[in-house]
Amino acid sequence: MKVAGFGVWRRRFLTTIFTACLSALLLLSGPAIAHFLLNLNTRIIHVEHISNGLRVYLRLPMPYLVANLVGPDQANGLPDPAPYTTNAREDGNVVYYLDVKALRADPNGLGDMVAKGHQFVSKGETLQAVVETVRVYPGTRQPPFATLDEARASFLGVLYPQDFPVTYVGDTVVDVVLLYTDQGPATSYQLSSSLNPGLPGQEKTANLILDYYPGSVEVFRARGLLENPIAISRSPWAAAVTFIKEGMLHILDGLDHVLFVICLALGAASFKSLFARITGFTIGHSVTLSLGFFGLVPSGAWFIPTIELGIALSIIFAALMAVRQTKGHQPPERTMFAVTAGIGTLHGLGFSFVLHKILQVDSPNIWQSLLSFNVGVEIGQALIIIACWPLFRLLSRLGNRGWLVARWSVAAPCIAVAAFWTVQRAMLVMQSI
Repeated sequence: MKVAGFGVWRRRFLTTIFTACLSALLLLSGPAIAHFLLNLNTRIIHVEHISNGLRVYLRLPMPYLVANLVGPDQANGLPDPAPYTTNAREDGNVVYYLDVKALRADPNGLGDMVAKGHQFVSKGETLQAVVETVRVYPGTRQPPFATLDEARASFLGVLYPQDFPVTYVGDTVVDVVLLYTDQGPATSYQLSSSLNPGLPGQEKTANLILDYYPGSVEVFRARGLLENPIAISRSPWAAAVTFIKEGMLHILDGLDHVLFVICLALGAASFKSLFARITGFTIGHSVTLSLGFFGLVPSGAWFIPTIELGIALSIIFAALMAVRQTKGHQPPERTMFAVTAGIGTLHGLGFSFVLHKILQVDSPNIWQSLLSFNVGVEIGQALIIIACWPLFRLLSRLGNRGWLVARWSVAAPCIAVAAFWTVQRAMLVMQSI
């Protein structure tokens, strides 16, 4: 019986890997259907210290308050709508709208839902909230909320003007002012939330807490439901750590960035080569992270999907470079430094798009938060390299053929996933032009 040669075996292996990855991605990429969508997935909390307690200006997506309060089905086949909502069936799906009549009749009831869903604990005591005022905005018309002055200004308008359009709950934000004076001044406190609406994407909610103490402002960042209390103090280091953690989570959760760093390390046959590649990548993405965040890049609808497409292509490039290179035949370090610096500019812009969901350009302590986020990205990148590069060096001792098989075993799935992203993102670019 004829035994298949190495080239035939490799083609079969790559075909199997590609088919498996593509099938998995197709299954995972199907649209999630839910009655409530977190189209606006940011919660901003401004905490102002006053002489006798705290005044809190809070903005959050409306689905957080009502998504788990839908009642049983009615005779018309529709569920009993949640408070402050109405529903209808569109294209076979149940959709929910803001009930403006209910809001105007009892706006503070919606504010009470916000107050009950957020806990402030100082000196071991849970503070009791008084709802001062409520405003509700469609996402397309929400006023800025990045600073304390902007938060205050958002409550100066009409509760819900007549010219505002019919609004889906998923496209609605709720602004509430809460007053806590029962325990007096609270220099430090813990903040948490008991809201858990069970929505797709809620674990990625961007939470920003800005604490205004006389003479200073500290900015804290957290992700998700806030079910675990966050300690808010006067420590700039404690605030910076929250952004460092977010930077780490972003690169470790971002599969495209992880795959690129893995392929980058896979192709480095020596520590000197690895250092040149990683240094170039770091400098490249550090520069464009800042440029992208401050808006010094094109603003057209095509730009973001084009950058995402470039990131996908960079993975394929790095993977192919890794399988083609051997220890004795590698490009000069200067060349790889320049190449990875250029590719890093793409990834840095990708980082900046995410950072825009967390911060605004006029947010307080912007440079501290920006630097801390970038430090977190570097730490996450270092963790990936520490996890994979020693293993690659160990595998390189298998001999030329064994090391080639090992490299293809890593590179092929990366290429398959990136190829799928390339097609997907190229379609988005075409749609945006």
